[in-house]
Amino acid sequence: MRAAIMQPSYLPWAGYFHLMSEVDYFIFLDDVQLARPSWQTRNRVLLGGLPHWLTVPVRRTHHTFQRIEDTLVDDTHPWRERHRKLIDKAYGAHPHAADLDPLVALVGDREKTKLADLNIAIIRHAATTLGLTPQFLRASALDIQATRSARLIDICRTLGCNEYLSPTGSSAYLAEDRFTEQSDVRLLFQNFAPAPYEQSGTRKFQSHLSILDVLANIGIAGAHDYVRSGSTASAV
Repeated sequence: MRAAIMQPSYLPWAGYFHLMSEVDYFIFLDDVQLARPSWQTRNRVLLGGLPHWLTVPVRRTHHTFQRIEDTLVDDTHPWRERHRKLIDKAYGAHPHAADLDPLVALVGDREKTKLADLNIAIIRHAATTLGLTPQFLRASALDIQATRSARLIDICRTLGCNEYLSPTGSSAYLAEDRFTEQSDVRLLFQNFAPAPYEQSGTRKFQSHLSILDVLANIGIAGAHDYVRSGSTASAV
């Protein structure tokens, strides 16, 4: 059994869903400190041929340690309507613009007052749309007390997973913590290269944008295949 453990990002990119496509368990690491700025509060769309940030304002607390799961979005700002309008401006004329409607509706759902709830709702809906069916869990529900890489290992062991799939960007972090030396959980790294697709509005392909860009340009069926493309996971 294989697990991936990721913080819940806002409108994440295709590589996030590719990671999801290769595991049995996908755990949202929602009980760690919120970093600012971070992918948890922002992502990029293509507007006028250039990447443009969409940022979710959040309420700051007086505590030094602010967990993602406790973070409230700041609806004193009209950010939801701004995001809706900007997404429509960026992709409203694209061939598969209608495929974005359910995700945009979730962005505007004012009942999602917590950042983690908002992000996870969007991610899970996109996963269902793309036909991805790992078992989803929140780290906050597992009551794991360890920190850093030991925490990842304990989550895998708790779930009976003997393999942990990590983005390549975490390799230095895991090596520093000597992940492979302190664990019988096999460490694998994701191999995903975002291949160019026909992208409206630009002559030069822009990669690592929100999944919204993939859906708007190549549709649900195309995105279904796209997030499964690339090499399989490689062992350390």
